[in-house]
Amino acid sequence: MSDKTIDPARLSLLLNELRLPASKVIWPQFAEQADKEGWPAARFLAALAEHELAERDRRRIERHLAEARLLPGKTLNTFEFDAVPMISKAQVMAITAGDSWLEKGANLLLFGPPGGGKSHLASAIGLALIENGYRVLFTRTTDLVQKLQQARRDLALESALAKLDKFHLLILDDLAYVTKDQAETSVLFELISARYERRSMLITANQPFGAWEKVFPDPAMTLAAVDRLVHHATIFEMNVESYRRREAVERRKGPGRPASHATPADIAAN
Repeated sequence: MSDKTIDPARLSLLLNELRLPASKVIWPQFAEQADKEGWPAARFLAALAEHELAERDRRRIERHLAEARLLPGKTLNTFEFDAVPMISKAQVMAITAGDSWLEKGANLLLFGPPGGGKSHLASAIGLALIENGYRVLFTRTTDLVQKLQQARRDLALESALAKLDKFHLLILDDLAYVTKDQAETSVLFELISARYERRSMLITANQPFGAWEKVFPDPAMTLAAVDRLVHHATIFEMNVESYRRREAVERRKGPGRPASHATPADIAAN
């Protein structure tokens, strides 16, 4: 290559070798614009670098969203904060910044009856954290427990727990549905212990701590699990009427019939 002419094919090969795929695609467009507008070399180089970084961020977010397995369509914009007045939108937005509590391995605990929006809020927080650069995994607690049980049978539990360390936040949805079985609750307790003060967890549960003896068969294990979870935790109590029930009643009520006058048949049907 001479110092006066540029071989486009060779430049593309060089950018490919340097692992700059976005620059490889965009440089002809930037070069044309730079020639027309008389950009200095530094501006041209800065534009390429900024574009490359932006594309890397976009691809990273795409990868992290794919692995997170979040609930589709559940965002903070679609969460009805007005329907859950005990949840502060400002506090949730501060939580999604992530930096302070995730660095400490602190936890979030969401309690409330079914249909109150716990899973929606948990998934929405996970999405916001991914957009802010963190790695998140959303899973039903029973599904993860079964995978960890299999790992234990394969003598690979330690490795399975270590793989979960790559996630800054592990969201365990519906913890109370775990079967009261020694094998299941044992691996769940080991997961909680392994992440204690190291990696954060967000747990949703339909039942308060006082009912967790239905999850952990041993009272001492129940106490130890709760102690680890609440030591550095923010707890949200979402004791509201089921969103799904309210929505169903609204659909079923007749013209001019107020929601407050829903009949027992309406409620029973949902």
